[in-house]
Amino acid sequence: MQTEDHVSVLKNDLQKSQGEFCILIGVTGSVAALKLPILVSQLRLLSGVDIRVVTTEYAKHFYNPEEVSTKIYSDKDEWKLWRQRSDPVLHIELRRWADLFVIAPLDANTLGKIANGICDNLLTCVVRAWDTSRPLLFCPAMNTAMWRHPITAQQVSRLKEFGYVEIPCIAKKLVCGDEGIGAMAEVSTIVSVVEQYIKKPDESFQKR
Repeated sequence: MQTEDHVSVLKNDLQKSQGEFCILIGVTGSVAALKLPILVSQLRLLSGVDIRVVTTEYAKHFYNPEEVSTKIYSDKDEWKLWRQRSDPVLHIELRRWADLFVIAPLDANTLGKIANGICDNLLTCVVRAWDTSRPLLFCPAMNTAMWRHPITAQQVSRLKEFGYVEIPCIAKKLVCGDEGIGAMAEVSTIVSVVEQYIKKPDESFQKR
């Protein structure tokens, strides 16, 4: 009975209305995750959008969910929903619902996972199942020393080969005290890039 209640809530939450452009925000374990509430609130100002968030467990350390004005999905929701073959698979339902996926921030660990096809949590499972005909934007964020490691450029290049779009990190004084490149792009920049992908209402709705 409890699982049935969760399934009913999920179906209602991910019901797509005609004319809505559905944005899924992925948030990973970088200190830049503290900007999630601001990012959600700024994206909500765009006309005709609906927003959901998928988070990694480590990302939860950096933001207060009570300050995020939309539903946040995490690993526990994936396993809470599925008990038998007829139950929905959350990462597939999220993939169907979203018109655009923006991962902000994308930390070094998750970057490495995605570049190598690893899908060991809800967020990376959504990425692995993603319909590459739809935009997937990623916003790297990490310490300057990590950014400059040779493997980082290789992994970013691999994501671009998949058809994903990088919103480049920027140089500034980092929370750790270092100065240099590696900070997540400004929220205003991310919102501006997302806005470029939003379709007109009569173009954005389609049955899946």
